[in-house]
Amino acid sequence: MLLARADRTMLVSALRERSLDRTLTTALPTVDPLDDQAVGSTGMPAMDARLGGGLPRGHLSEIVGPRSSGRTSLLIQVIAAATARGELVALIDALDMLDVASLAAAGVDLQRLLWVRGHVVTSPGLCRDLNGRAMEQAVKALGLVLQAGNFGLVVLDVGDAPHDAVRRLPFTTWLRLQRMIEGSQTIGVLAGHTPISRSSAGLTITLQPAGVGSDAGRFEGCLFDGLDIEARVSRARVRASDAAALPITTRTACHV
Repeated sequence: MLLARADRTMLVSALRERSLDRTLTTALPTVDPLDDQAVGSTGMPAMDARLGGGLPRGHLSEIVGPRSSGRTSLLIQVIAAATARGELVALIDALDMLDVASLAAAGVDLQRLLWVRGHVVTSPGLCRDLNGRAMEQAVKALGLVLQAGNFGLVVLDVGDAPHDAVRRLPFTTWLRLQRMIEGSQTIGVLAGHTPISRSSAGLTITLQPAGVGSDAGRFEGCLFDGLDIEARVSRARVRASDAAALPITTRTACHV
């Protein structure tokens, strides 16, 4: 019994030295919503209030939702908020679908944005191996950016990439990326159709059209005016306040 207890003590000590002693049930220090070193604002006060100040630094978080759920609009807002703080932002755009004009219209400082364009396609046909390699290249680019440091926000946007292209990545990929970002001042965001992976202290923002089965699109006459969407926040450490949906409204920059 004494030998087993000594072995356990040595194991816990070794894990603590490597910062591996935390589990999903380990209590974390309370995050100060006014501490820019702990969180980064999304640029949306209502969203920040629900998140406890903003997106956590030093962790991977997720923004997920189907097409036309407001996923890209929220992602652009987060990028704009980061550049407004004077931070550098890296966006790994796996499907090469970024609309630069939309970023500029949202107030993103393009001089502070590193845009890495990928080669994943939504309909690969019989060329799934090419998609697999393209996804691996996107993840490798994410790792290189994280290793470089100096970025306040790093985003991997896999958008509507085929599920099999994402699933083929080994689970250890996400563990490695989580270890790379841990303890840094970088906010890591994975954006896609469905949840991919997050740090134990990261969070997932799930978006959907406001009202089940309804059309989120809002129009003024024949012109598209914006989206009415709902956001739900989930964490590894569940909080009762996260159960409610947060209404979000987006607006087009202008009517052409």
